[in-house]
Amino acid sequence: MLNALWISFFAIAFGASLLQFAGGDSAIFGAVMKASFDAAKTAFEVALGLTGVMCLWLGVMKVGERAGYLDLLGRGLAPLFSRLFPEVPKGHPALGSITMNMAANVLGLDNAATPMGLKAMRELQELNPDKDTASNAQILFLVLNASSVTLLPVTIFTYRAQLGAADPTDVFIPILMATYCSTLAGFLFVSAMQRVRIDAVVLGWMAGLTAVVGGLAWYFASLPAAAMTAQSSTLSNFLLLALVLVFLLGAAWKRVNAYEAFIDGAKEGFQTAVTIIPYLVAMLVAIAMLRASSALPAFVEAVRAGILTLGYDAAWVDGLPTMLMKPLSGSGARAMMVETMQASGADSFAGRLASIVQGSTETTFYVLAVYFGSVGIKRVRYAVAGGLVADLAGFAAAVGAAYLFFAV
Repeated sequence: MLNALWISFFAIAFGASLLQFAGGDSAIFGAVMKASFDAAKTAFEVALGLTGVMCLWLGVMKVGERAGYLDLLGRGLAPLFSRLFPEVPKGHPALGSITMNMAANVLGLDNAATPMGLKAMRELQELNPDKDTASNAQILFLVLNASSVTLLPVTIFTYRAQLGAADPTDVFIPILMATYCSTLAGFLFVSAMQRVRIDAVVLGWMAGLTAVVGGLAWYFASLPAAAMTAQSSTLSNFLLLALVLVFLLGAAWKRVNAYEAFIDGAKEGFQTAVTIIPYLVAMLVAIAMLRASSALPAFVEAVRAGILTLGYDAAWVDGLPTMLMKPLSGSGARAMMVETMQASGADSFAGRLASIVQGSTETTFYVLAVYFGSVGIKRVRYAVAGGLVADLAGFAAAVGAAYLFFAV
């Protein structure tokens, strides 16, 4: 799917360029090619600039992992997941893998979350009586992964820092709200389809999380715009700094060599930054050609005109390209986010909205292909619908949070 999508970007850009040329713009082909060369250079510079911040945060996360916080979070989530997956026998290894996968996702440890997730899917497949069809447990696990709450969207902070944001973490609270809404929507959809029994433990978790996220939304909504932005930024940075200190103190308490753990994590950060260069070049070049050929601006402006005709505010339309790309491709959505911040500014409404959208959900079709493909599932039942419901809820919440925090 990603291959076809990527090729279609070039085909659309070429077709739009032909239309521009037929309309008398003889310089359009040169402009499109220049945009592609500039985008390739920018992609390399952005990825290279990510290295330091990526090393910092992955180093910090490695300290937290070795200090035992991943295990601690896993034990805290275990009672909840034993109820959400009633068809998995108590004590089965799948419950442990599911718990650790979710804990890693919450902490933003993508490198740890994916191997644990694949392991969990294989263990769930052992319990699946119909090996070609996704079981209830596999569907719920996939939808929770495709909409997973991430407390530390480190990559987004890193891109915002590289692209000149005055406070790269000012989107932390809005992202938390959006990603919680996407996860809740996905869970409620699958629960309704599977008739999951919501007992006191599940209800307690839902009520607690909703109270925290809803309380944050209520509190910040009651503030003047300037105070809201300032206080959310202060809270975000305080929480992140406190987390770093907790990780370090935990490492000292467990007699973990925090410095060595940080260095190991930083090495992973360096490798990650280098690894994303080809993906970023591929997508940014295609998107730059779409923009230079006027295909992307024409699409966005057509949607904007339709929204304005209906009498609604259309500022959110600038985040639409990232929204459309997010379910299909993580690298493509990341490139859309970067391109939006470059075009409009990292601290613009559009730049912040694209960042919140990027953090609101995972990549539904990629997660589905990797997780179900790893165990040979061919009939996915309502897994796609559950993932897309979560996506829509996350995008709607992202728009709402952006207007709440950053609308002028």
